[in-house]
Amino acid sequence: MNNLFHLAFPVHDLDAAREFYGGLLGCAEGRNSDRWIDFDLFGHQIVTHLNPAKAGIAMTNPVDGDDVPVPHFGVILPMDEWREFSERLRSQGVKFVIEPHIRFAGEVGEQATMFFLDPSGNALEFKAFGDFSQVFAK
Repeated sequence: MNNLFHLAFPVHDLDAAREFYGGLLGCAEGRNSDRWIDFDLFGHQIVTHLNPAKAGIAMTNPVDGDDVPVPHFGVILPMDEWREFSERLRSQGVKFVIEPHIRFAGEVGEQATMFFLDPSGNALEFKAFGDFSQVFAK
């Protein structure tokens, strides 16, 4: 069994979270209550917790010409899966904070990346590497 990542984070509305994570992103729903919902995000457990005062972006940092929202989270996908996922999101009208593109082109750590927000303003980044050995390259 591979190790799985678990992330719990605040949202302002559980119904909106269910529509976004379950509907738009296609994450299977796990256990839930009137205060939280578990989702399967590409095999990892994320948990939306109702806490309207804490949801959203705190700041941005410049990275390779982009203003990257902080905090953010996401998944590193195989390149073909990332391309299919980004096209599916485009076709569903997702508004990107940072459009799908290649970052660090021609450099160590070259990667595909995209950023968008959930309905609570939480930032998600999905990225891909043509060469997974570059994920932690310096």
